[in-house]
This record gives sequence, structure tokens and C-alpha cells, in this order.
Amino acid sequence: MRLLTPLPRAEPELIEAMRKSLRVLGRLTASLIVVLLVVGVAFAKLSPELGGKPTKAQRLAYAKSGHYEDGEFKNLVPTEMMTGGSTFSVLWKFLFSKTPNAKPDGPLPTQPLMAAYIEQKAPETVRATWFGHSASLVEIAGKNILLDPMLSVKMGPLSWVTPKRYNPQLAITAEELPPIDAVLISHDHYDHLDYQSILRLKDKTSNFYVPLGVGAHLLAWGVAPEKVHELDWGDSVKLPGLTIFSTPARHFSGRGLTNRNSTSWSSWVIKSATKRVFYSGDGGYGPHFQAIGRQHGPFDLALMECGQYDAQWANIHMLPEQTVQAALDIQAKVLLPVHWGAFTEAHHPWNDPVKRASAAAARHSLPMTTPQLGQPVTLGQPLPQLQWWQ
Repeated sequence: MRLLTPLPRAEPELIEAMRKSLRVLGRLTASLIVVLLVVGVAFAKLSPELGGKPTKAQRLAYAKSGHYEDGEFKNLVPTEMMTGGSTFSVLWKFLFSKTPNAKPDGPLPTQPLMAAYIEQKAPETVRATWFGHSASLVEIAGKNILLDPMLSVKMGPLSWVTPKRYNPQLAITAEELPPIDAVLISHDHYDHLDYQSILRLKDKTSNFYVPLGVGAHLLAWGVAPEKVHELDWGDSVKLPGLTIFSTPARHFSGRGLTNRNSTSWSSWVIKSATKRVFYSGDGGYGPHFQAIGRQHGPFDLALMECGQYDAQWANIHMLPEQTVQAALDIQAKVLLPVHWGAFTEAHHPWNDPVKRASAAAARHSLPMTTPQLGQPVTLGQPLPQLQWWQ
């Protein structure tokens, strides 16, 4: 009978040594990740891009708004930010998973925009020019109004972490723009409130209209206090021939790890004597759209968020079909989908938003325009509808 050879003593010792080595390697990897996070957070906190903070007196006043509680702004309806998974799982998926066709093969078609073209408009002209993502210029009642002017190629204080813009340059730079009568900010996220763009616009802009709390960022960046105006939902301001209303949105805010929802968020209504324009800002679908339509509609043009959606944050960004429904709710005559065409911030193909919105708009017989970046949309003239994004 053959006896089994006993296991050499060296093998258990080798296995244990390997286990110890793996544990040490795991600790080193975890430590490196922590160090990188600490360095990144420290850099972000030291960076001026983080912005400012509302004063104690302002925070006490915000309680009168009816949607500020325990140091945070609230939505009109209960809104859970994460509807699947955790913030960590979302970050992990964003960093390490790949989405087919997440970015275009090259820069998107762009029509250069000249300042002279803007300056030579007739007083009755109503025109919107989209620059990618949500940044847009609305010309109405002879005024130049910028919406969420993220006009930089890089985003935020840690550009090596944040998404890269598809195009290395925009249709027009902040420096090339003519004087701006008003900048409207929907909320303080980096892809909507851009530090570098504000620095380049602050001296040529007459007024900045922002949600409650967002003014602290602008003041920290050197915008003159008399130019900064915070509006609560329902507030309005008058310019010659124009009225601007702050209206609700369903979203959240914050530029750091410790200031979530410390500032508010808004959609915007722009009314002249004869025309009405709506800008949704960011946010999930909700009953506020019908309320806005009843109070301020119908709208001749609606610039509506359409893109960067995911089942894991379904309450704070609309699906394209919801974008179309929201446009119907506010009684829009023409839909211009924005919040796409510049950055990849979600797990869908880069042109999925406009494909799905176009199909939904056709089903509902809602006119929709799809201009190239920098291509003006002028009311009363044929709408740009070339499917350049196919």
C-alpha cells in the first residue's frame, strides 16, 4: 500500500507569507486612495472655485422661503437623490465602466458666432443660441441674456477628474461676447456655474440673477455686490421691456463635500411684451411644470434639460421622454433640448438624449429644433432641424 506523502512544512508558511503580502498590498492601496482623496479635497477647499458661503443672517432669512429647513433647501415634492445604488457605486461605475458611444468620435459641428451679429439685431428679434451643455444666449427685447454660461473647456478645480468637453473651443469666447444685460444661473454645480467664465464676464455683465445662496459664490469671485441679485421662487425683476421670474425646479446643489443643498436652484421665465421664453435649468420631472405653464405659459420657446440621466438618479434629471412631456406641460410652442452636446456625465450614448427626445416630440406633434453649436434659432424663421447628431 502506497503511503501519501505529507505536505512539506514550507508550503503552509509560503501561503501564509503570501496572505500577509496581499494584506500589506491592500493596506497600501487603500492608504494611497485615501491620500489622493485627502489631497484632492484639500486642493478643492483651497481653490477659489469652491466659491463662498451664505452668511448666518442670510441663512436665517432663507427660512422664510418655505423650502429651507435644517440648513438645506428642499424641493416642492419629496426627492431622493439616489434612486439606486450609492454615491460610491455611482463614482466607481463612472470611473471604471465603459458606455458604448459615450463620446463622439471628434469635435461636434460648430458655427462660429460673431459679436457684430449679436449687436446688429433688430429690437423685435427673439433669438436663442446654444453653445453646448446648457450654456445659451437669449436675445429678447433688445437685451442679451446668458443662461448658465459654462464657457470653459475644462470643468471645476480638479479638471483631471471631471469630464472633458468634446470641443476644444466654443462658438464664441466670453471675451468676444458683447455687453451682457443679465446672466441667469440655475444652480451652483460646476457644469452650470463656472468660475473662469464668471471672471471673464463679470465686468461686461450688468446684472447676475441667481437662486438664494448662490450670490455668495459670485461675491467671493469679485463680482460687484450691486450686480448680484438673489431671487426666490416666485420673485421677479423688471428690465426695460422685459420681466424675469424665478420659478421652481426639482434638483439639488453644492460645490463641495460639506455644502450639499446649502444654496437653492431655479428655472427661469423671460417675458417681453410679445414673447415668452422658458429655461428649465436642471431637474427631475414634477408637477411644477404644469403650474409654471398655467401661470406663465404658453411659451414661444423652451430650453429644456435633456441629458445626463440615469436610473440611479431618476428624480433629479429627466429622461428625454419626460423632457418632451415637461415642454407640453408648460405649453411650449417650440422645444430646444439642452444639457447635452458638451460633456459625458452619465451612462448613455452622447446623442441618445436628442434621438429619444426627437422621437417623443414627433409622437406628440411638438416642434423641436436641433441647431448646431453656435447656430442661432430665430423665432419667426425656419427652425434648424438638420439631424447632424445622427
